Amino acid sequence: MDKGKIVIYQIFTRLFGNRSNVCRKDGTRDENGCGKMGFFDSRVLSQIKQMGMTHVWYTGVIRHATTTDYSCHGVPRQHPAVVKGKAGSPYAITDYYDVDPDLADNVEKRLDEFKALVERTHKAGLKVIIDFVPNHVARQYHSVAKPAGVADLGSGDDTGKFFDADNNFYYCPGQVFAPGIDLYAGEEVPYMEKPAKSTGNDHFDASPGRNDWYETVKLNYGVDYSYGQRTEHFSPVPDTWHKMLDILLYWAGMGIDGFRCDMAEMVPPAFWHWAIAMVKEKHPGLLFIAEVYNPMEYGRFVDAGFDYLYDKVGMYDTMRDVICNRRPASDITRAWQWVDSIKDHMLYFLENHDEQRIASDYFAGDGFMAYPALVTNALMLSNPFMVYAGQEYGERGMDEEGFSGRDGRTTIFDYWTVSSLHRAFVSKTLSSEEKSLARRYSAVLNIAVSERAVSEGKFFDLMYVNEALSQRQYAFLRKAGNEMLLVVANFSDEAVSCRVNIPDHAFTHMEIPMVETLARDLLSNVSVKVNFCESKTVDVDVEAYGCRIFKFDFDMTTEVIFNEHNKEEFPPAHTAEHMLNQTMVRMFGCERSTNAHIERKKSKISFTLDHKPTKKEEKAIEDTMNRLIEADLPVRYEVVDRDNLPDGVSADRLPGDASEAIRLVYIGDYDVCPCIGKHVRSTSQIGKFVMLGTNWDETKRSFRIRFKIVQ
Repeated sequence: MDKGKIVIYQIFTRLFGNRSNVCRKDGTRDENGCGKMGFFDSRVLSQIKQMGMTHVWYTGVIRHATTTDYSCHGVPRQHPAVVKGKAGSPYAITDYYDVDPDLADNVEKRLDEFKALVERTHKAGLKVIIDFVPNHVARQYHSVAKPAGVADLGSGDDTGKFFDADNNFYYCPGQVFAPGIDLYAGEEVPYMEKPAKSTGNDHFDASPGRNDWYETVKLNYGVDYSYGQRTEHFSPVPDTWHKMLDILLYWAGMGIDGFRCDMAEMVPPAFWHWAIAMVKEKHPGLLFIAEVYNPMEYGRFVDAGFDYLYDKVGMYDTMRDVICNRRPASDITRAWQWVDSIKDHMLYFLENHDEQRIASDYFAGDGFMAYPALVTNALMLSNPFMVYAGQEYGERGMDEEGFSGRDGRTTIFDYWTVSSLHRAFVSKTLSSEEKSLARRYSAVLNIAVSERAVSEGKFFDLMYVNEALSQRQYAFLRKAGNEMLLVVANFSDEAVSCRVNIPDHAFTHMEIPMVETLARDLLSNVSVKVNFCESKTVDVDVEAYGCRIFKFDFDMTTEVIFNEHNKEEFPPAHTAEHMLNQTMVRMFGCERSTNAHIERKKSKISFTLDHKPTKKEEKAIEDTMNRLIEADLPVRYEVVDRDNLPDGVSADRLPGDASEAIRLVYIGDYDVCPCIGKHVRSTSQIGKFVMLGTNWDETKRSFRIRFKIVQ
């Protein structure tokens, strides 16, 4: 998988680059115009890159069924009865080896134009993803662009059988295709198919309905569905497997960077395991993204080699309900926990071509209402996030385009123009509200791709200790090295003042130092002072539908590397060592020890004294240590230069190679000592101090204490 945070920009290529703005209902290509690959020049791609995107998914590149006649270019004409809309569905593929002629300025050079698009996109610093549609093809599939020696799908099928392991399609022998649609569709001759092939959405008879994927044909990967059963015939490897592998390798050879695999769960995981391994052997680093909707099957597809899976049923559905105030924000925790073991493989999104637009009347009605969801999904984990073009401007999707009615979605079946994209990239007439929302998207997405805490840091969900936030706010931490983010998202239509609790476990797990520091809001650039020495809460004010992203920089570089340090301490015992040193100094007037071996199971430390301690004095040492532990003294750090050491800390005891920056460890007001090791946050986390025994060397005046920490 790619290193760094992936942010995918889904572009419906036919619509995005349409310079026309006619938008006549059910209009033809000539009436409404059509976007071209050439639209994506360096200026447009730079604008996309600056938004914070890392990958572009060019949707609808491979040639699919359309009512537009390209027969003069050698492209077979499609019967309109089996094409949805004038432009057709990009998921009804008519030639796996061809580029959609709608997208080309010069139809004869369409493949060259695609190659140039890939090159321009890479030059702009973006990577390229295209669709791979493996489950079904158009009714009239026929490849005219396949390489020499490649047999067409279905060309060798035994059409007299419903199923054969080496057939590419499923058939209804002797039956005529008879869907519940008009098979003339304005033509003099009706569409005719005999024997009928099974339909793409696993409809295995000759009469699919209007709501079925009647314009598509199901591909056969060696699974026999006879008599309502499902039996697998994968040995020898079915013919369809080989043909689909060749198609994957063909496009991978064009220099693309990944495939978004349509309805991947309708294809056997065994095929994916076989094919992905072969493709990645030749093209390491190529991404495979699966459209999978059954959470119970997620693990199988990750095991099969997919890098990422759509998180629709879990995170998308949860976020939609939280945005619309149908579920509490605390349910976001459940959404990621449901797939915790594979959460890094989940792809988050708030819109795509199948879903309703956020700003539509059928969703939130306002793109700004999803801003907290954007911040949460883009920053909470290191997995990819996807934006559907127009989402960042609050595209409403409330047009009635033709085959696609007014349903809150942007059509994938019609020739049309997405009005917000036209205003953003063609007419340059975005409203102030559209510009404002776009700026918010850009700020958040650039934080996602630039902040190390997001791309590789640990994640800590704070909701279990913040019940007051659970209805309309969501809070979490991200941390990598010396940098930490505290993110608070407010899904409410009212401004709130939050006191965000950070639990003890977060300090330990995230290795948060007990310091007083400044935190800067990456969105507003406002800084606030936070004192983790005195409090484990952060006061946060958040506007309605707003977010705060506080960045803490603990400057661990100067804290850790002031001299070489290779020990792996047990923090409770190491903190106890500091306390024991100060206890001995106070009780016996000696110097701090220069001879200590601190371990998890047991530790040894020696002091030079003027007499051998009595049993009563030994007992006092142990009692003092446990009293200090029970006092729950805070442990904090401070970095100073060697010329500004506090009283009682001598530079004479520092190593000769110590840097100018010195990290001091304070245990309450009891002890201060230069140290670069790991410690607990407060003494109550140490446990019980138990003296195992002592030794006295009269000659050296050395008193050795053996102790352990019991937790």
